[in-house]
Amino acid sequence: MHKKTLVAAAVGLGLISLSACGTSETKSSSADSKTVTLVSHDSWAVSKSVLDDFEKQSGYKVHVLKDGDAGQAVNKAILTKDNPQGDVFFGVDNTLLSRALDNGLFESYTAKGLDKVGAAYQLDQAQHRVTPVDYGDICVNYDKAYFGKHKLTPPQSFADLAKPEYKNLLVTENAATSSPGLGFLLGSAAQFGDQGWQDYWKKLKANGVKVVDGWEQAYYQEFSGSSEGRKAGGDRPLVVSYASSPPAEVIYAKKRPSTAPTGVANGTCFRQIEFAGLLSNAKNPKGAKAFIDFLVSREFQEDMPLNMYVYPVLKGAKVPAEFTAYGPAAQHPETMAPGKIAANRDQWVKSWTSLVLK
Repeated sequence: MHKKTLVAAAVGLGLISLSACGTSETKSSSADSKTVTLVSHDSWAVSKSVLDDFEKQSGYKVHVLKDGDAGQAVNKAILTKDNPQGDVFFGVDNTLLSRALDNGLFESYTAKGLDKVGAAYQLDQAQHRVTPVDYGDICVNYDKAYFGKHKLTPPQSFADLAKPEYKNLLVTENAATSSPGLGFLLGSAAQFGDQGWQDYWKKLKANGVKVVDGWEQAYYQEFSGSSEGRKAGGDRPLVVSYASSPPAEVIYAKKRPSTAPTGVANGTCFRQIEFAGLLSNAKNPKGAKAFIDFLVSREFQEDMPLNMYVYPVLKGAKVPAEFTAYGPAAQHPETMAPGKIAANRDQWVKSWTSLVLK
């Protein structure tokens, strides 16, 4: 999530970002062959014990450089590709994959264990420039308390969000700077077609949709349904987030509720797949390959859901019971072929910006 995730709330529960376990996030040192530097978005997290296992077994120390939202991190990686900040990149998703590949960001590498990863997630099977690591669904979340108090049925579809009863209730992220914001735009394009999505966004704008830069601002400050949003005085009971956000609200509550305080509008979901790749011109390609192998290992795949609130791509990997109870993956999410995203994304974002932000 990513993301995106609610990792910040995991303090004291043994679920940590690497900044809490002595890894550097400010300076790459991959010239040392015993150091592998990971470049990622802000939501990267892993349990300390799992990372320790990798470092002991591989002999590499892991340093992490976090570069903001996934979209910002990808753009920066492209700008620095001739002299990359690190060795391996995690967090490019299917909405931005073609941009990374077209700019030669990654070198080919077939990860050990890739044969145990579902074929549906392998979007670069011919060249293996990226390795699928996780998937999730970008969906509108709603604040159950708000809708209960106002005796209003929560929206369940893209079309519902433009109805007058939901005026001034939705906050979303900027499609030009945020991965979930872009995913929500692509979901609307998949739902309404190449031409119809613009009319849809005109209706959303007229219905008072609020746009902020990134997921953390939308979820933690504007959304009334999240624990942090309530503290911040958020007044938007609808937010573009993830299908896996409700279980996080349960798990990290001071007193665990019997049901999640937030719900998911299942007809607003877009499937997101995240990848890792060996950065071109990496100083430690051998270490990067070992780390990519680690990302698709059973140990990491089963540790990942309660750290980054995403689903594993490894066949047979166990999913936490909380996910099944509070945040199951969408049954029928919107999807879009990578080629279509590549052909239209930049122009759609440009049109969206002119239409919604100006």
